[in-house]
Amino acid sequence: MSTADLLLQALPQPQPIIDAHIHLFDPIRPGGVPWPEKTDTALYKPATPARYATLSAPFGVVGAIAIEASPLPSDNDWLLKVAQNHPLIVGVIGDLIPDSPSFSVELARLHADPLFLGIRYGNLWNRDLATDMNKPGFLNGLKALAEANLVFESANPTPSLIAAILKVAERVPNLRIVIDHLPNAQLPAEKTARAEYDSHLRELAPRPGVFVKLSEIPVLIGGKLITDPLYYKGRLDAIWNTFGEDRILFGSDWPNSDHVTPFAQTLSIVRTYISTKNASAAEKYYWKNSLAAYSWRKRRPDQPAE
Repeated sequence: MSTADLLLQALPQPQPIIDAHIHLFDPIRPGGVPWPEKTDTALYKPATPARYATLSAPFGVVGAIAIEASPLPSDNDWLLKVAQNHPLIVGVIGDLIPDSPSFSVELARLHADPLFLGIRYGNLWNRDLATDMNKPGFLNGLKALAEANLVFESANPTPSLIAAILKVAERVPNLRIVIDHLPNAQLPAEKTARAEYDSHLRELAPRPGVFVKLSEIPVLIGGKLITDPLYYKGRLDAIWNTFGEDRILFGSDWPNSDHVTPFAQTLSIVRTYISTKNASAAEKYYWKNSLAAYSWRKRRPDQPAE
């Protein structure tokens, strides 16, 4: 498929889009950033709401949720300040450590800002949910998150992380959980391990507070972008058939996605898949399910609302 074909598929659709996974950072600010690294030529430049809007607005994107890209406590405030100045951003997922002595105080302080929607924790910043959830106070932190009606978002799924998320869902059943990048999860090669992984996903699927993102979908093989829809269909079907149309949402992973392909092509690949669904399912995928998952608030007239 040609680049022209991909761009054509990414033209605006009747329903608006809320992108539930973008990252914002500014490497040139005083003190720099913990990520991306200076050697990352694809990413090491300011990722701002204005830059994202220029790329995404022509394709019908009217809002986005900014996901933390730093473990520094002060960057929760930096991200919220950036979001406050740009109504395109309908919410922020920050970074807090649930078993930290300061967790309750920081959670309450950040939650005072309606743009703060929850925290992210998983295979990121040298953390391991499977181990860390057993630390004293960790589950109590997640219970406080649930009581505040905030989201617990995972990072970079592996079989171990999925197993840990299932345990979290069992122990904190009223916690809303968003599993990111599931199409890019590391699938076990060994038969028994794969069966266990699939079983964990099936156990998570009936839980109404568990959502997944079809994000990090595009794949490079030999340095070339795979555009054949059949290459992606099997894995996406497996996720869709497991979780259903009410709990799957769109996330571009911009600008991290630039490692693989530009925004328009990322959107085009997923639109090819979603075009096989009915209009109601597509609407849920592009914005309604993100509202159910995050409870974000409308900030612009063109942003949808129930």
